[in-house]
Amino acid sequence: MDYKDYYKILGVNKNATEKEIKAAYRKLARQYHPDVNQESGAEAKFKEINEAHEVLSDPEKRKKYDMLGADWQRWQQTGQGGGFDWSQWMGGAGGPRVNVRYGSPDDFGDLFGSGSPFSDFFTTIFGNVGRRPSSDPFAGFSRGSEPQQALGGQDLEHELDITLAEAYHGTSRILTKDGRRLTVKIPAGAKTGTKVRMRGEGSQGYGGQTGDLYLKVKVGHDSRFERKGDDLHVSVPVDLYTAVLGGEVRVPTMTGEVNLKIPAGSQNGQKFRLRGKGMPKIRESDEFGDLYATLEVKLPAKINSQQRELFEKLREIG
Repeated sequence: MDYKDYYKILGVNKNATEKEIKAAYRKLARQYHPDVNQESGAEAKFKEINEAHEVLSDPEKRKKYDMLGADWQRWQQTGQGGGFDWSQWMGGAGGPRVNVRYGSPDDFGDLFGSGSPFSDFFTTIFGNVGRRPSSDPFAGFSRGSEPQQALGGQDLEHELDITLAEAYHGTSRILTKDGRRLTVKIPAGAKTGTKVRMRGEGSQGYGGQTGDLYLKVKVGHDSRFERKGDDLHVSVPVDLYTAVLGGEVRVPTMTGEVNLKIPAGSQNGQKFRLRGKGMPKIRESDEFGDLYATLEVKLPAKINSQQRELFEKLREIG
């Protein structure tokens, strides 16, 4: 097994600071990333760069690697034949858990296929444990997630569309995952952005732990109501005569129409508050927002001669 000179791969000296290592890594990663560089060998070079950064950016791994390098150099200087004695450096399956700091658009498993994204040299020293992508070490390539334990499963997120009526009453969906049918309940009062957690239904990590599945609710547009938080807003058409003389209009709600008394002289755009006729407050089924009805006074498009005469008299009186 050949020794890998990680310092040479990144083009830095052995006394390089963490800042210098990071800068060198960013530059090379941009240059050789498979989404940018389609040349032969770029993909392999990109893997090698990430492997070097994984070691040199971690103080513990770098310390162990430097110790290994010193032993290897001493062995080489003696002119000994045969292979290097790796036994004392074997990480094995029980090697240390690590937080990966490399960045890419997707997991290395997606970029390079199944199996470890690191060389035999790396896995011999540090152990072949599961890894996940984390925070962005160079701009433009990160998925923006935080570093997590390597053996843990990954959380998944899926968008779920529902109607406003379903958000009001609560609803359920049946999902199919790995050949199993899962029923998920969406609570009454759910908003766009509400997340419903399904424990243990995410992806499974190398250590057997499983992440969670988060269903992110998206409430569709409703032709009658505009939702603002837990309140609803609706436009109510009213004829001129009812607005002037007063009367009643029918106002739609999520549970059917109700009568609303309109006082004489009501104005176009005037709002009336119907308490408790809005959306249920999530996880507080006995509490509701309000419904605001805005009057939309409709003027007659055509009037007959008698109506014109009456309007003219009103204008004279007014």
